Amino acid sequence: MSERDAPGPDLSLAGQPPRFVFITGGVVSSLGKGIASASLGALLTARGYRVRQRKLDPYLNVDPGTMSPYEHGEVFVTDDGAETDLDLGHYERFTGINGKRSDNVTTGRIYSEVIARERRGEYLGKTIQVIPHVTDAIKDFIQADTGDAQFVLCEIGGTVGDIESLPFLEAIRQLGNELGSDRVCFVHLTLVPFVGAAGELKTKPTQHSVKELQSVGIRPDVLLARCERDIGDDEIRKISLFCNLRKERVIPALNVASIYAAPRQYHEQGFDGEVLKHFGLPTEPGPQMAGWDALVNRIMQPRHGTVRIAIVGKYTELLDAYKSLQEALIHAGAANDAKVLVDWVNSEELDRPSAERDRLQEAQGILVPGGFGIRGTEGMIHAVTYARERGVPYFGICFGMQMAVIEGARNCAGIEGAASTEFGPADDPVVGLMTEWTRGNQVERRDEGSDLGGTMRLGAYPCLLQAGSLVRSVYGSDVISERHRHRFEVNLSYRSALEAAGYRFSGLSPDGVLPEIVERPDHTWFVGVQFHPELKSKPFEPHPLFTSFVAASMKTSRIA
Repeated sequence: MSERDAPGPDLSLAGQPPRFVFITGGVVSSLGKGIASASLGALLTARGYRVRQRKLDPYLNVDPGTMSPYEHGEVFVTDDGAETDLDLGHYERFTGINGKRSDNVTTGRIYSEVIARERRGEYLGKTIQVIPHVTDAIKDFIQADTGDAQFVLCEIGGTVGDIESLPFLEAIRQLGNELGSDRVCFVHLTLVPFVGAAGELKTKPTQHSVKELQSVGIRPDVLLARCERDIGDDEIRKISLFCNLRKERVIPALNVASIYAAPRQYHEQGFDGEVLKHFGLPTEPGPQMAGWDALVNRIMQPRHGTVRIAIVGKYTELLDAYKSLQEALIHAGAANDAKVLVDWVNSEELDRPSAERDRLQEAQGILVPGGFGIRGTEGMIHAVTYARERGVPYFGICFGMQMAVIEGARNCAGIEGAASTEFGPADDPVVGLMTEWTRGNQVERRDEGSDLGGTMRLGAYPCLLQAGSLVRSVYGSDVISERHRHRFEVNLSYRSALEAAGYRFSGLSPDGVLPEIVERPDHTWFVGVQFHPELKSKPFEPHPLFTSFVAASMKTSRIA
C-alpha cells in the first residue's frame, strides 16, 4: 500500500487566522456533501495545508447516540468519546486527521447549552431568542478550538429550505458578513437530474436551490452540480447565467467507481483550485496525488482476485449502519491487493441451526459486527459455531465478541445457561453490565426512566496484549489504544472455564479487569474484540486486524 503523499506544511499562511469553507446542500439529501467536504479536505491536505473538518447537524437530538441505526445510520465515535455523525468518519479517512468532540454539533446540543446558560443567569435577565443567542452559540462553536488549522471546512446537514437548518444558515451568513470574503467561502452542492422521458438534463432544480439559498442572504461562491452523467457546456453555461456564477465556479460532481476516486475527480474539475482562487491563494503547485492514484488502482484492479466475507448483522437492509466497517474491509482488501466481496446476511435468517449452511457456505471469512438487543442473536451464535467448527476465519466486533463468548461457553465449556443480561435475567451471565460482576453479587440495573445518552463506555482506551498471542503479532505492540462504544462487557469471572475450553483472553484493560480481546489459538483465525477497530482504519493506514483477517480469509477454501 502506498502511503499518503505528505508534502511539507504550507508556511505561507503561518500566523494567520483560519479560513472557513461552508458546504451546504439543496434539492434533496444524500447527494454527497460529506464526500465533497472530505475530498476538499484531502486536496487541501495534499497541498500541505492544515485542515479541520466539522459537521453541523440540524436535528434536535443532542447527539446521535440514542438514535436507531434505521434513523441515522452509523454512530461514529472519536478518540475523546464523542458520538458523532458518520461523515466525521469520511473526514478522518480522507485527511488522516482524527476528529474531536468539537467537530460535530447538533441543534439539540446548541439549544441545551443556551438554555443551561439562561438557567445560570448568564444572560442577565434578557429575553432569549434565536437571534442573537442561538446564532451566537453556533458561531462560537464554529470558531472555537481550531488550533493551528489554516482551513476549517464546515458541512451543514440537511438541505436548504428545511426549517431546522435556518439557525445554522443564519449563523454562517453572519460569519460571512463579519469575517469577509477573504476568510469565508460558501460552497453549495445541488442536483442536476436527468429526465429520461425528455432525454435532457434539467438545471431548474439547481436554479431554485440557489434562489432558496440567496433568500436567506447567502450567495454561493462555488457550485457543485451533482449529476449521474456528464454535464455539457450548454448546461454549465445555463447554470452559470441563472445562478450568477462564473462558468469555472460551476463544478460537475459526477459518480465515481470508488469514493476514493472523488478527490482526483474534484481536482480535475477545478474544485480545490477555485476555492483557493476565492481566497486569493496560489493554485500551483498542485496537490500531490500519486498516493491516491495508487490506492484507487489497487481498489479497482487488485492483482490477487477476490475474497468473500459474510457479515452477519442486524441492520443489513440499511448499510449506512456499517459504513466504517465497509470502508475498513476495502482498506484491508487494498492492503492485500485483493477485492473484498461482502455477503450481507441478516442474522435472523440464521435463527434455525441448519440455515447457516445455505447462507455461509461461500464465505471465506465470517464477521459479526456490533449491535444491541436480543433480536437475531441466536443466528449470530449459529454463525460463530459454523466458523469455529469449520475453521473459517472469524472476526467478532463488540457484540460479535460477546456472541462468540456466549457460543463458546455453551458449546465448548458446557455452560448451558450462558447468556447476556442485556436480554434479561441469566442463569450464567457471561456478559453483563460491568457493575453486575465487579461488585460481588450485587446487580445494579438502570432505572427505566433514567437517561441513556452518553452512558456507554465511549472513546479510546488502552489495552495490554499478551505475549505470544495472535493479536500481539498482528499489532506488533504490547499496548494498543482502540475506540469503544458499549455498555456490556464479558464477565471475567468465567475466564478460567473459557480458557479450559480453548479460549485465550489475549487483551485486557491495564487494570486487568475488563476483557478486551478473546481468541482461539487452535483455530486458523478466531478473534473477538470488545472495541470497534473499524473506526480507526484509514485507506493509507489500514487497520492491522482487518488486514490480517482478510489475509487469513484469502487462504480459506469455500466450504460446502
